[in-house]
Amino acid sequence: MSSKLLRGTFILTIGTILSKVLGLFYVIPFYQIVGKHGTQLYQFSYVPYTIFISIATAGVPLAVSKFISKYNALEEYAVGRKLFKSGLLIMMSTGIVAFLILYLSAPAVAEMSINSNDKEQSFSVNEVATVIRAVSFALIVVPFMSLIRGYFQGHQSMGPSAVSQVVEQIVRIGFTLIGAYVVLNWMRSGMVRAVSVATFAAFIGAIGSLFVLFWYWYKRKPYLDELLKEDKGTVQISLGQIYKEILVYAAPFVFVGIANPLFQLIDQFTFSRAMAGIVPIKVAETAFSILNFESHKIVIIPVSLATAFSLTLVPSITKAFVEHDRQSMNYQLNQAFQVLLFLTLPAAIGLSLLAEPVYTVFYEHDPLGIGVLGAYAPVAILFSLYSVTAAILQGINEQRFTILSLLVGLLLKLSLNIPLIRMMETKGAVLATAIGYSAAILINLIVIKVFSRYPFRLVYRRSLLIVIFAGLMWIGTEVTYKLLLLFMSPASSKIQSLIIILVCGAVGAGIYFYLSLKSKLAYRLFGSRVDSIKRKLRLPV
Repeated sequence: MSSKLLRGTFILTIGTILSKVLGLFYVIPFYQIVGKHGTQLYQFSYVPYTIFISIATAGVPLAVSKFISKYNALEEYAVGRKLFKSGLLIMMSTGIVAFLILYLSAPAVAEMSINSNDKEQSFSVNEVATVIRAVSFALIVVPFMSLIRGYFQGHQSMGPSAVSQVVEQIVRIGFTLIGAYVVLNWMRSGMVRAVSVATFAAFIGAIGSLFVLFWYWYKRKPYLDELLKEDKGTVQISLGQIYKEILVYAAPFVFVGIANPLFQLIDQFTFSRAMAGIVPIKVAETAFSILNFESHKIVIIPVSLATAFSLTLVPSITKAFVEHDRQSMNYQLNQAFQVLLFLTLPAAIGLSLLAEPVYTVFYEHDPLGIGVLGAYAPVAILFSLYSVTAAILQGINEQRFTILSLLVGLLLKLSLNIPLIRMMETKGAVLATAIGYSAAILINLIVIKVFSRYPFRLVYRRSLLIVIFAGLMWIGTEVTYKLLLLFMSPASSKIQSLIIILVCGAVGAGIYFYLSLKSKLAYRLFGSRVDSIKRKLRLPV
């Protein structure tokens, strides 16, 4: 069972990473098709959609899989099937309700998103509402789909979830790119229709994923039916008790899942109004698109690593906490914080330093976009820390404080956003986000300290070491970057920008990896896996 679980976890991890990579890098061709004008319209719909989908589904696969695993271990297979049958109806109803709310509220959301009184506004309320309504159809399918994924995961069958995630992204991205291109270049229709087709792709992708899951269900149903024959039938549990247990486990993931979209939503509702009178409305629209879509898509790359990592923490930390094994729990927490900083700090520094070539490769050479990305990249560390500290709170059964920390962070963001934007323009919104997240993280850390009695001494010392290594990496990369700029220019072409990124990235990674090996820090964090990496790179072990 252990090897099966490890294999399944590996498959699911690979599927999740592939899905995230596809979801991040499709923006390069998409931007080339629709341009700045299209991404401005596109991002108006995706923030509300992400919030609705997080509320409707966040934590459902994990909660369902945990519940089913628990009762399967007791050989009470009928309990899991009971949840599955009733859950399909519940999630379908949830999806339809979420769809109706977003579809019907689209004009109100659009009204709050743009300054409709300004005649120079690029898009009307009706146009923004049309795009939001196009993406809302996905809400009908996705909650239903997430329950099926959770059911398979509960039976230690990770393949269906992994494959369906990848297929969903491939179908969605394919429909987005082909649909937008055909509408703009063949049908010669307007940008609103092209972007509506691109957002409707979320529904098409979900349908593709659902077909994959149905196929797996058809193939594996005989095996699952056989398990029912082995059911002990000694546990009698009502649907009310089942859903109470599911909600208790899933609720914290909802708040973690909607944290980042809520911060973005505050920007969506306040940015244009705060910039009014400072710059022309079209410049404000461009700046907002750069902040909430173009830059955010790049900044989220290192964050996705931490998010995937944080989800693996909960079981081991919970086990140590419940068993009152302080030594094991302190070790798990030490590893969590150190590995997080070890991975995200150099990535954020590298993104900030190489903002010009990175932004040029993804989109185009744009001084405003480059400046925003350079300022926004370090906030990736805060995004990652919030994700991991929230996961730890769940591990020590203090998830109620996740709500408190999020509300405090959002309140600070809401209070400071407009004043800071008026003072610093786009970078003011970035600073307000950083302050809000810092406050939320501080609360989470205090709760971890108080309730787990965790000593941060080792993390402080190792963090200082990681900061020194990252600083030396930054110096080496900066020198290399300046030398390359003597005979290459990111403004000239994407190819030159890519070469600069690859050379500087190799130098920076080499310096960081060398220092980590020499100090034995890499071995303390990753153990024998370091030797495996060295062998693959043909380095002496």
